[in-house]
Amino acid sequence: MRREYIRAAPAWRQNGPRYDCAFVITDPELQGMRGMDIARILCFFSFKSEGICYPCAVMQWFDRVGNGPDEATGMWMVRPGFIGDHQRNVAVIHVDTIFRAAHLIPIYGRDFVPREIAPCHSYDAFNGFYVNKFVDHHAFEIAY
Repeated sequence: MRREYIRAAPAWRQNGPRYDCAFVITDPELQGMRGMDIARILCFFSFKSEGICYPCAVMQWFDRVGNGPDEATGMWMVRPGFIGDHQRNVAVIHVDTIFRAAHLIPIYGRDFVPREIAPCHSYDAFNGFYVNKFVDHHAFEIAY
């Protein structure tokens, strides 16, 4: 893989916002998903301190559901991370900790999905997601 785009845009092609998700390395000693977490990237920025440029990202954490992949699908499950009851877990990270883009599939449940839900709102409309390891062979190799 030569290049991959991870987008954080408040307006994307006149169709609402686009805030991509990514695998973020949180423990380099562990392999696969055990050493990574999923985050939704909200903004990229950089700043200089004492002549050194620090490229960063503002992101929202997702929390893992369980200690391993779902037995039925073989995919890890995540849910939006919160601090307390209602405040999303937001942080600033260095972009070097971003490993690659992640594709999440909503856990739909048994009810019909309302027609009003646009793709740009799906990360806010659902309470849980599968980390799609079948999206490509790179994801398959790391999301085990």
